[in-house]
Parts: sequence; structure tokens; C-alpha cells
Amino acid sequence: MSDTRTRIGVTVIAVMVVMAVFAPIVAGKDPNAIDLIHLLDPPSRVHWLGTDVQGRDVWARLVYGARVSLAVGLVSQAIAVSLGITLGLLAGYYRGWIDEIVMRLADVTLAFPTLLLLIAMSAAFQPSMSVVFITIGVVGWAGIARLVRGQVLVVRDLEYVQAARALGARGERIMLLHVLPNVVGPVVIAATLGIAGAIMAEAALSFLGLGIQPPTASWGSMIADGRDLDQLRNAPWTSLAPGLAIGAAVLGFNLLGDALRDALDPRRTGGAE
Repeated sequence: MSDTRTRIGVTVIAVMVVMAVFAPIVAGKDPNAIDLIHLLDPPSRVHWLGTDVQGRDVWARLVYGARVSLAVGLVSQAIAVSLGITLGLLAGYYRGWIDEIVMRLADVTLAFPTLLLLIAMSAAFQPSMSVVFITIGVVGWAGIARLVRGQVLVVRDLEYVQAARALGARGERIMLLHVLPNVVGPVVIAATLGIAGAIMAEAALSFLGLGIQPPTASWGSMIADGRDLDQLRNAPWTSLAPGLAIGAAVLGFNLLGDALRDALDPRRTGGAE
């Protein structure tokens, strides 16, 4: 069962990466080219997934939207992981007032509904791709910090860490060489699952007009463009295609995250099959 999940997850992510990297070749058309003659054309040999309300090729926009979703997932999680690991290591290793400050900040961040906090932060700045990266990354640091802190609290009292401390190793050296390698596994799992959450968050922000701005193709904005009731009835492909793409991408990263958890967590190995 675990192997099946892994294959499905890897396949979906590989397809998404190929679409993003080779978008000009895979798309075959300009995603922003407006054709007022072919508005809301159904799927055909010329337009595989039809056209939208402005005559733009839905397949081309779907392919270029994969670039946005993948970039948001990777960059935002890189920010979240960097902040979470740094603050979690400091809080778990040094404890005391550092631990109190970091954990109270994490509690405040986690106390707010994620989407509400994302909307508030995005609305406070001019919507752009960089703002989306930073916003999703900053909101996601708290969970990773708490995860890292919990792992560090266990590792810091192990014998080899105490031996390094007794030999006079500095705290920074101990954290980087002895503590950090033991917390990487859970962080990789959390980051993989976090990419799926980041893709959903970007789609939600773009749907509300607070994420990636036109004319850049984004799966969330594509759904927003096709949300008109009459368009949903007569041209469902304009919103159905990006919706399925979001679902497939989220499923792929979640399946890969579950497979990594089974592989990296020895306590789950026996029940993974």
C-alpha cells in the first residue's frame, strides 16, 4: 500500500514539475493571448481544454499555473522551514526566556484561523507573487517550530550531546552538528505536507483577488474567472480543469508526505503495509 501511495504521489509531482519546467513546450500557446472570436469554446483539437471568457486557452493557462503553484509551495515552505528550524532549535536547546518568547509567538500565530491570517496579511500589502511567498511562509513557521522544539528537547539530553557539551563544544556547533541532523526527518515530512497546504492557500488567495495578480496564470484566479453561474452551466471546463489540477497536486504531495512518514518514522514501519 505504501509503495502504491509513493508511486502515485511521485507520478503526480513529476507531471507537475515537467509542466512547470517545460511550460512553453507543453502549453503550445500563449496563456495570456486573448481571442475575442473564440470565447468559451468547448474542448477541441485546437483548444484541448477549451477557452475562457476572454478566449484564452485553458490548457496553456493550466500549464503555466503549475509554475506558480510549484513556486509558491517550494519558496513559501523554504521560508517556513528556515524560520521554524532556527527558532525551534533556539527554543528547544536554550530553553528559558528564549523558549517562552518563541512558543508564545507560535501560540499567537496558531490561535488565528490560517486563511483569515493569510487574508489579513495579504490585504495589508500590495498583492504580488513575493508577498504571497512571504505571507504563506511566515504563517507556516509556527507548526514547524513546535515540531523542531519537541524533537530538540529529546535529543539535547542524549549522551553524545552531553559528551560534546562536556568537551567544551559551543552551543551553536552542538545544534548544527549533533542536534539538527536528528530533527531533519520530521521536518522533511512536515515540509512536504506543507507544500500541499501552500498550494491550497495560494489558490484561495488568488480566488479572492489577494494572491497572484492578472494576467499571470494561477489556478485560483482561473476558478475565480469561471465562477459566474451562467458560465458554470454552459462552460464548466473553465473552472473544472484548474479545480482538478489543485486537487491532484494536493493529493500528490500528501501521498508523498505519508509515504515519507512511513519510511522515516520507525514506529510506523510495522503498520505501514
